[in-house]
Amino acid sequence: MQIGIPKEIKDNEYRVSMAPGGVRQLCEAGHRVVVETQAGAGSGFSDADYRAAGADIVPDAAAAWSAGLVVKVKEPLPPEYAFLRPDLILFTYLHLAAERELTLAMMKKGVTGIAYETVELPDGQLPLLKPMSEVAGRLAVQKGAHYLEKLNGGSGKLIGGVAGVEPARVTIIGGGIVGASAARIALGMGAEVTVLDRNIERLRHLEEVLHERLITRSADPLAVEESVAEADLLIGAVLVKGARTPRVVTRAMVARMAGGSVVIDVSVDQGGCVETIRPTKHSDPVYFVEGVLHYGVTNMPGAVPRTSTIALSNATLPYVARLAADGVPASLSKNADLAKGLNTWRGTVTYGAVGEAFGIEVKPFG
Repeated sequence: MQIGIPKEIKDNEYRVSMAPGGVRQLCEAGHRVVVETQAGAGSGFSDADYRAAGADIVPDAAAAWSAGLVVKVKEPLPPEYAFLRPDLILFTYLHLAAERELTLAMMKKGVTGIAYETVELPDGQLPLLKPMSEVAGRLAVQKGAHYLEKLNGGSGKLIGGVAGVEPARVTIIGGGIVGASAARIALGMGAEVTVLDRNIERLRHLEEVLHERLITRSADPLAVEESVAEADLLIGAVLVKGARTPRVVTRAMVARMAGGSVVIDVSVDQGGCVETIRPTKHSDPVYFVEGVLHYGVTNMPGAVPRTSTIALSNATLPYVARLAADGVPASLSKNADLAKGLNTWRGTVTYGAVGEAFGIEVKPFG
């Protein structure tokens, strides 16, 4: 099969969907891989690196998108809709439950859309979301510490404090991969950290692995309200698989936060769990609501593309190899985890949460 790797066009998105090492394995398996020129430059991979791995370098996006299987990082943007077509297999992060226009475009064009974020193992783990969740959770604390600095718009608090001065308070809504990664970094930096989640067993696990300095609370409305009001840095880390994120933090709660506090909602690409969050981009990442600084960049891991690209490529490669070797029907029939990644197929929506988000009839694959 011919596999296309186009250059990402989202604002300041420097990741590429496949590192040269992964490309080499696909080429050695007998597939032709076409890479748009300079697609890997932002991650530190040159066209020469891809040629050495066996890929063909093509001059433009149209040539890369002409492949039967296109592997990307982020969802197609409107300028890319013209490349969508019925015989295209698109494998990328889609987040369709927050993207009505894209959903309708993919249905109209009859694209086979397989979303990284809904590929699901029998135990409920999301293997292709996990690596970027780890990056985003760690990065959220790093960004939060940056924006708490006075010269960057924050309250002027050092996240770890110093002797005789209390540290910043970090509140994390959600104890999954993002929340756990954020908590680990925040604790390492010396912050006072509270994680809220509805799953008590998850909170017990976090206490065991992150030790006694971590504060855990059940995410009932009163606990969320109290913990948000106390936060110097609030990190939204709520995930509902493939669905729009519920609004857990209201504007009224944000209004009770101290001026110069910081909100970073990692779930913004699924709609966000904070009422006052809206999508932003790396070139214009922050804004203020109620005197609180908000960071809503939808492709946070793009800020550290070298790490992110290699982590993503490692995770997606086995699935790309299956799709390239067997095609869609056979791959999905053989692999239940990959089958759960299917979101659109022959002009229909196949994933329940996406259909529910927009009132569109869902027609399961098969």
